[in-house]
Amino acid sequence: MAVKIRDRIGRRLGFRLVGLGLILIGCFVRIVDPYPVQMSRLIYFDILQRISPRNFDPDLPVRVVDIDEKSLTAWGQWPWPRTQLGQMVERLGDYGAAAIAFDVLFAEPDRYSPIRLLQDPSLSGILQVDRSAIDLDNDIKFAAEIANWPVVLGVAARGSESASDIVPKAGLVEIGENPAAGLVGVSHWTSLAPPLGESAAGVGGVNVSPLGGLGVVRRVPVLWSGPGGVMPGLGVEALRVAIGETVYFAEGSQDELGIMLEVGVGDFLLPTTENGEIWVRYRRDNPGLYLSADDVMRDADDPALRAEIEGRIILVGTSAAGLFDMRETALGESVPGVSIHAQIIEQIILGDMLSRSDVTAALELLAFVILGVVVTVVMSSFGAVASFMAGGMAAAVVMAISWLAFQNQSVLFDATFPLAGGMANFGLLAGYLFVSTEREKRVIRQTFSHYVAPEILDEMEANGHQLRLGGETQEITVMFSDIRGFTPLSESVSATDLVELLNELFSEIGDQILIERGTIDKFIGDAVMAFWNAPLPLENHPCRAAMAALKMRKALDVFNTSPLMQGRSPIALATGVATGAACVGNIGSRRRFNYTVIGDVVNVAARIEQNCRHVDYDVLVSHSVQQVTRSDLALLEAGYVDLKGKREPEPVYVLVGDAELADGADFQALQAAHLSLLAAIRERASQAVVAERCDECARLAVAVEPGLTPFYRALPGRAADFRAEIHTGGPLFSHHAGQRKAAE
Repeated sequence: MAVKIRDRIGRRLGFRLVGLGLILIGCFVRIVDPYPVQMSRLIYFDILQRISPRNFDPDLPVRVVDIDEKSLTAWGQWPWPRTQLGQMVERLGDYGAAAIAFDVLFAEPDRYSPIRLLQDPSLSGILQVDRSAIDLDNDIKFAAEIANWPVVLGVAARGSESASDIVPKAGLVEIGENPAAGLVGVSHWTSLAPPLGESAAGVGGVNVSPLGGLGVVRRVPVLWSGPGGVMPGLGVEALRVAIGETVYFAEGSQDELGIMLEVGVGDFLLPTTENGEIWVRYRRDNPGLYLSADDVMRDADDPALRAEIEGRIILVGTSAAGLFDMRETALGESVPGVSIHAQIIEQIILGDMLSRSDVTAALELLAFVILGVVVTVVMSSFGAVASFMAGGMAAAVVMAISWLAFQNQSVLFDATFPLAGGMANFGLLAGYLFVSTEREKRVIRQTFSHYVAPEILDEMEANGHQLRLGGETQEITVMFSDIRGFTPLSESVSATDLVELLNELFSEIGDQILIERGTIDKFIGDAVMAFWNAPLPLENHPCRAAMAALKMRKALDVFNTSPLMQGRSPIALATGVATGAACVGNIGSRRRFNYTVIGDVVNVAARIEQNCRHVDYDVLVSHSVQQVTRSDLALLEAGYVDLKGKREPEPVYVLVGDAELADGADFQALQAAHLSLLAAIRERASQAVVAERCDECARLAVAVEPGLTPFYRALPGRAADFRAEIHTGGPLFSHHAGQRKAAE
């Protein structure tokens, strides 16, 4: 038992070490964070936002003046003259805008300025301009207008050196180990046509993703690292100008260089990634955010429009399809880029900021480890099904934590890696368990292939049969078959030839046992022991065993005529068959055991086989076998025999043939004569009468089974075996109960 326990513990420990190795590999993959892991995480975060997007609040102080198709139709194609944009700024200022931010670029001088038109060679000879208007510059007029109002101009990241170095309008106070060193870098910014840069109250980057970034916009840099200093994003710069602040506060790690933690502007704090980006908490795009530029440009003072603009941050951008400023959000919508800046301002004002820190990532890794440990421990102890259920419950907990963190704390907790990693661990461990199980099956199959039929092995595997250490009690049929006259045979041949002969003989008779789905227990010298109804249940197993004995008789006849037996005396077998209860299982020492049977029925079968010499017939079966098979086999009563170790004699029967033989006229005549013989014996008829009826039976037996002739010749000397006091209607002796009842 101790060895079994140690083996079981060893296998379990090995399985858990494999699970631990898989967990460590998963941790390494998460730390490396390859592209598929990143994308699955981002897609999961998108799903969270799509399930529960932020609601639109019309009272928030943010609006977008949209240069839409209607405005382009009314006021001409883009770009508009800067004088026209100056009128828009004047109108917005008069309406009371808190800040006006342009999500458009002014990188080149206005081509509609008179001085620019006169410089065009194709127009210089045609246009006639008053000398007083020659020096008029639309950019100067636009700059003069924006100087009167809180206007923020946009610049875009560029990789070419032709762009200029734009100096930010706001200062930056850094707290920590130079957190700005880790910001998203920009080589160059697009220029601002002079003198617009000097007149603007603020300058901000219009990009909503790093240079070259495509696809879904999930994170937007709040601050950029540029050649002229740290440049804020357009949305946060518009907020700074609106609240009248002059500096930003950047808080970083106290221990590591270039790690940004949060950005402050006025009373607002923005938790950021380590490179200064914020996660955008999206809402569905809503028409209530937008005001048409055409409505703003109209001369009439519109009270409703004033109510929408007064005291609000106004972002100027475009949704026109031809101007190519549409971006995809985490909600799967295509919206104008300016809308993303507006949503950033909204969530800053609401304080509804998504966050994701290194602590969150560490907790995700811990969740993966815990899930992996649960799967490994449960599978090693209780199997794959229990592991699947336990892992499923643990996965549900992880999903619940992720959802609650998102809903209640606006924390982005990635559940995909713990779940995917847990499922990968489960799959690999289940595969390992399957391989181990298959290896054990091969060992079992190899073990059982020596003594059970291949079809039984197939059925055991198909039915998921498991060997049980120890034994279990069940009804079985046992057969013992022994070579009669083995000693003279062994003395007549060499040991090598004897082994060859026995191997060939046992191969022939063993095949007959396997054909009838029997289990060969062992070969004992010149004998073979087999049993039926184990390890798998078998219907009508007594009949199966009897049929195997009959086939062994025929196989022996063929063997005796084989070249191997030429010049040698024929071999005869003595076979005994009994049915009863026995303990079946792996029996032996801790280190070496056999699958065998133990019980009284084994002794009965062995003793019946030994009585074949006394009865002078080759196959005898017990009364328990006769009771079950008498309608299927040709059986004849052979009297009571004494079995060593039994207090009472056991009734036995000679097995003559199968059901076809039993239904034949020859056997029917023999059976009638046999019953007449038994009646004469029990009625104590004279020896002459008994001898006469024995001769009659012997004569009839020649046509049925010639092997019965010696049986009938010896029967007059065994008359006492048939004279036990038996009530034919009462129960006969049975080794199940160990006793038989005498007739009253």
